[in-house]
Amino acid sequence: MNRTLAIIKPDATGAGKAGKILAHLEAAGFTLRAARMMHLSEAAARSFYEVHKERPFYGSLVEFMTSGPCIPLVLEAEGAVPRLRETIGATDPAEAGEGTVRRLFAESKERNAIHASDSDENASREISYFFSGTDLLG
Repeated sequence: MNRTLAIIKPDATGAGKAGKILAHLEAAGFTLRAARMMHLSEAAARSFYEVHKERPFYGSLVEFMTSGPCIPLVLEAEGAVPRLRETIGATDPAEAGEGTVRRLFAESKERNAIHASDSDENASREISYFFSGTDLLG
C-alpha cells in the first residue's frame, strides 16, 4: 500500500462539497489515514506551493488557497499517487473524465476542488508538511 496527499480546497469546503468528495474517494478504494481542517496562512501557502513560485499563477494560487478553510488528507491505496490523480481528473473540469472528482465538484480550472500529489517523492514531502508520524493511522 502507498500513501498520498490530497487537499480539499477552499472552493469545495465553502460550497459544502467536502463530505461528498471524501465519500467519492473512499468509494474509489482509498483509505483515510489522516485529516485536518485548517485555514492556510499566506506564509504556509507560499511555502507549500513554492515549487510553482516562478509560474504566472503562483500569486493567484496562494490567494485562493488562503481564501477559506481547506482539508489536507492522507489517503492510502495500492499505487496511491497515480490512482488518485486518475480519480480526481484533469485540472480543468471541462477536460476531466466523467465521474472524476473535478468533473463532479470543481467550478473551474482555477477553482478545481482538490489538490493531489504528483509523485511518490512529492507525496512524502507534502504529507510531512501537514502531518507528523503520530497523526497517521494504520
